[in-house]
Amino acid sequence: MNNFIIPSIKKITNNKLISRIGEGIIATGIKVSGFSAIIFVLMIFYFLWSEGFAVVGEVPLRVLFSSRWYPVEGYYGILPLIGGSLLVTIGATLFAVPIGLSTAIYISEIAPRWVREVLKPVIEILAGLPSVVLGFIGILALAPMLRRTLNLPTGLTALTGSILLGAIAIPTIVSVAEDALDGVPRSYRDAALAIGATRWQTIWRVTLPAARSGVLTGIMLGIGRAIGETMTVMMVTGNAPIMVRGLSALFLPTRTMTATIAAEMGEVAKGSTHYHVLFMIGIILFMISLIVNVTASLLVFRTKKRADRILS
Repeated sequence: MNNFIIPSIKKITNNKLISRIGEGIIATGIKVSGFSAIIFVLMIFYFLWSEGFAVVGEVPLRVLFSSRWYPVEGYYGILPLIGGSLLVTIGATLFAVPIGLSTAIYISEIAPRWVREVLKPVIEILAGLPSVVLGFIGILALAPMLRRTLNLPTGLTALTGSILLGAIAIPTIVSVAEDALDGVPRSYRDAALAIGATRWQTIWRVTLPAARSGVLTGIMLGIGRAIGETMTVMMVTGNAPIMVRGLSALFLPTRTMTATIAAEMGEVAKGSTHYHVLFMIGIILFMISLIVNVTASLLVFRTKKRADRILS
């Protein structure tokens, strides 16, 4: 009897030891992956800073933050580039958020099951569509249509870039927001309907607030993608560094920070003033993206904290 029990105990002990070792390796790998993401971000920022900080001693701040970008003659004003990026991003947000959120609500709450099974994969496929393809569509179809419809001198404007960037952001918003809405417990909807709420009242006052954190995350991810997009805006916005002066700038050519870096980095001499200014633009773009992501995290954290208080 003892000859049978003792080997079994040893086997169980060895299995537990192996399981603990495996769990320790997995936990260590997860920690290393988490810290490595932080380290990579810090390394990127250090690289940008080491190359871009030299511009402080080469270009006066009044020149750097002026309204004219013409590096050939020594004009390094980045305000038109910042204004162009913000203009196109805000326009894309105004275009993408209503459509993306409405589509997510339709898929999650209204569409029949067969429509949902077709529409959701199609939208996820659109999320992987190369931006250069959308740029070609913008040049060949959207820009001429806007030029004729709005009677503009050229269709390559900030409006064209905003619409295409919105089209790029919509799949991200729809996918994340729909998952958040689908994750709301069914009991929330049943309780709202049981007390006499209509279907639309249930969606707007119960389901959507309950999924607010996920919806905000999807919107911020869509905005973040719009800010960092390069090829599409470089192809359809006209690439003219014009200072933004009112809403009329939406119907004029513009140039974004990403398009400037992509178009000019390959032509500048390494270590030149122009080279350092482009890296400074990269630092500003990095900081804008960081602010958007931090703001999204704070909004999600506050929303979850408020929800926890209500539930408790």
